[in-house]
Amino acid sequence: MEGASLNPRRTPEQVRAEDLNTLVPVIDPARSFDLAAEEYEATRPSYPDELLDLLPVASDATVLDLGAGTGKLTRVLARRYARVIAVEPLDGMRGILERVVPDVEVLAGTAEQIPLADASVDAVFAAQAFHWFDHDRAVPEIARVLRPGGVLALVWNGPDESRPNPLPPGYLDYLRGLRRERSTFDETPAWRELIAIGPFGEPQEGAVPHDHVLDRAGQLDNARSVSWIASRDDDDKARVLSRLGELLPEGTYASPNLANVLWALRS
Repeated sequence: MEGASLNPRRTPEQVRAEDLNTLVPVIDPARSFDLAAEEYEATRPSYPDELLDLLPVASDATVLDLGAGTGKLTRVLARRYARVIAVEPLDGMRGILERVVPDVEVLAGTAEQIPLADASVDAVFAAQAFHWFDHDRAVPEIARVLRPGGVLALVWNGPDESRPNPLPPGYLDYLRGLRRERSTFDETPAWRELIAIGPFGEPQEGAVPHDHVLDRAGQLDNARSVSWIASRDDDDKARVLSRLGELLPEGTYASPNLANVLWALRS
């Protein structure tokens, strides 16, 4: 599967010179994250360190956080691995990333044009980001920068439906309806199929439970940060947030989450 679909060998300097001035456009809904970057940083859940225990990546590894956002996973990686590189296309998100994880190398770039040399990293992580990629281009590009035997790890948070959710049912139902209106996440082909575009072995899965604790204001800011609300025009967004506020009493809510990982080895 490698063949001609993989990019020719390029040094980091060549990559930056050739690609960074002509980055492929980020899918429009993804750009909405820049409109709520501070809310994203303040209210999106992090990931438990124990999630990394599920992966065959040594502590002396060089790893890439691709589509790193404000660094929710980046800071977890930095606690574990010797060298962490973060690539993020959006200026607002990347500015926060540089501020909150100052010891990490942060680069402008996309999954379709990664500003790194061939076979330069031991693992590539994509946290809450893989569904935004142009997979026909991104998966071979990820394979290009991974060393043989390296790990591609797709990471995301989702609800832990085995435990009760303390948020009001009406609030949750309204959120689900908003998501159905705008989100394209469920239209993405199965990630196992997309990984198979590249030279990867059989994917494996794992998950670690954790809680996402926010007060009422944090819950509403968290809702404001999701693409299917942030991408609305100002009037529609104000209407949606007003309704959410009506449905959510004061309080602190510990929402049960699962941090999930789907990973595969580069052949």
